[in-house]
Amino acid sequence: MNTLYIIGAGPGDPELMTVKGMRVLEKSPTLIASKGTVNGVSTALDIVASLIDISDKKVLDVHFPMFKVKNGQARPEVHAAWQKAARLVLDHLEKGDVAFPTLGDPAVYSTAFYVYATLREINPDMNISIIPGITTMSSCSAMGGAPLCLGNEILTVVPATFNDDRLKNILVHHDTIVLMKVYRVMDRIVALLSELDLLDRAVLFERCGMEDGRIFTDVSAAADLNLHYFSTIIVRKEA
Repeated sequence: MNTLYIIGAGPGDPELMTVKGMRVLEKSPTLIASKGTVNGVSTALDIVASLIDISDKKVLDVHFPMFKVKNGQARPEVHAAWQKAARLVLDHLEKGDVAFPTLGDPAVYSTAFYVYATLREINPDMNISIIPGITTMSSCSAMGGAPLCLGNEILTVVPATFNDDRLKNILVHHDTIVLMKVYRVMDRIVALLSELDLLDRAVLFERCGMEDGRIFTDVSAAADLNLHYFSTIIVRKEA
């Protein structure tokens, strides 16, 4: 029985792809290319293409609409995208293994796991293998030269799109907070960090792990910028 491989492609630097992930990608005849917009590009596929020759592989483009999924509930067009991806995978598994590269690690806010769940509902016994990758927050930690957590510190990873009260509670009670998806809510995040006197403990990473990645130690200076979707803030209270 052929296998679907969900592969963490890392944060952007092709050299951060795991050896196992690259080996599986080389042998898989079919690749899933996940796109956030209909006419956009797949960053994960670009990483793969910079490492191996994909000219002889079948590339299946799938557009996953970028709408919130809360408690497993999603808009109809999002469910439709999961179903489409699942059908494509099943159709092409008859011909060989299928590889689904995804940015960072599949376990952290990855669309691939919704496809995984959809496939398990269709066929609980199918072969699916998950190959982990380096997370964006790990890359940010390395780029910034600071740990995410030490000793008994509590690390929390949250979408920055939470409402203020929920975020405020997390920022007050936890030691290190990784804020994902900050690019659209910078004004609100900066105001909240200022209120809690945490601006000097926050660092913004834009496109971390990619060639044009940037670090902002003054996050308020980036509040009015047109930040890329791949932007993350790390708030670490311990010096």
